Amino acid sequence: MILREVKDKKEVGQFLDLARKVYKGDKNWICPLDSMVEAVFDPGVNIFFSHGEATRWVLYNDNGESIGRVAAFINRKKAFNFDQPTGGMGFFECINDRDAAFLLFNTSKQWLIDRGMEAMDGPVNFGENDNFWGLLVEGFMPQSFGMNYHHPYYREFFESYGFKPYFDQVTNHLDLRKPFPERFWKIADWVRQRPGYTFKHFNWKESTQLIEDFKSIYDDAWQFHENFTPIVKEDLLKSLSELKPIMVEEFIWFAYHDNEPIAFLVMIPDANELFKHFNGKIGFFGKLKFLYLKKINGFSRTRITVMGIKPKYQKSGIEAAIFWHMDKVMKQKPNYREVELSWVGDFNPKMRQLHESVGGYFAKRHITYRYLFNAAGESQRATSIPSDTRERALKSL
Repeated sequence: MILREVKDKKEVGQFLDLARKVYKGDKNWICPLDSMVEAVFDPGVNIFFSHGEATRWVLYNDNGESIGRVAAFINRKKAFNFDQPTGGMGFFECINDRDAAFLLFNTSKQWLIDRGMEAMDGPVNFGENDNFWGLLVEGFMPQSFGMNYHHPYYREFFESYGFKPYFDQVTNHLDLRKPFPERFWKIADWVRQRPGYTFKHFNWKESTQLIEDFKSIYDDAWQFHENFTPIVKEDLLKSLSELKPIMVEEFIWFAYHDNEPIAFLVMIPDANELFKHFNGKIGFFGKLKFLYLKKINGFSRTRITVMGIKPKYQKSGIEAAIFWHMDKVMKQKPNYREVELSWVGDFNPKMRQLHESVGGYFAKRHITYRYLFNAAGESQRATSIPSDTRERALKSL
């Protein structure tokens, strides 16, 4: 077998085409846009290169045919926040060949060791965890936009190599044709009628202020998460701009108390329902086709990518009131039949409980693995978010 680092256009093409080759004939696989994958490895586009680095490889058999690929990366803002310096590997794809898979893992491991890392997480992304994160192990169905799809045999590769689960990622689905639990709406009515509480959806005219509000909520809500780093406004604006072609302003909601931003919910249409027609390549005519499909309401599913509530306002029913406003919007868009609630780690029991309370049902599971270089066979688990975050926040006032 021959391993080559991706350095030129030809190798970039082979890196991208490898996924199309591995999943050929799999009706559940939806090819992510080549441009979306390439953006991860473009220092001019991916802000993570300002505090990290990434390399990728393609593996060939003795006949020169591509049979596998992988990438390794270091996010130096987070790598040193663990018990040991930890890098990442991802974009792994491989034919059903254990030796080939292990060579790709070994290559990623050595690259990380050479740069001072002592562990690697995978499969993860050189970016935020809303895209390309985790190994699919249950729910082999067409994945929503940004969610990984994998062959079932990948799991044996990871676990026999020595990767141990770091956290489980559960995705639930919500059937919009079924009513929400009555108790949920009673809580929503109670919160909506309390003085001082207001709600509004995103709009581009107020985007500068709303991005400030988002950062205020996010940095407070996530302060008790393991390995927390404050969000950068420029990153957020870039992410929103990339989503603009599919964004529905009424799918992004903010809650306020006495004009203080206290909670948000971000939901986007599942672009994979349209991208499945393009096999990863969308040129000029493809864009016209995309706009046409969008215009004729080609969407039937949305994905909630992130939700945050400032700790001192948790356990107060704010999420119910946000869902009440969202439900009113969805009733005006009958083409949407399902909401994907994705994904929630097993380290976040409160959010998993929320999924259950709105009537969400299990759809799929991904696993983020960790491999410790100097402690083969040992495992670490992500630290659970404390259940008393509201109490801690109130004490600090």
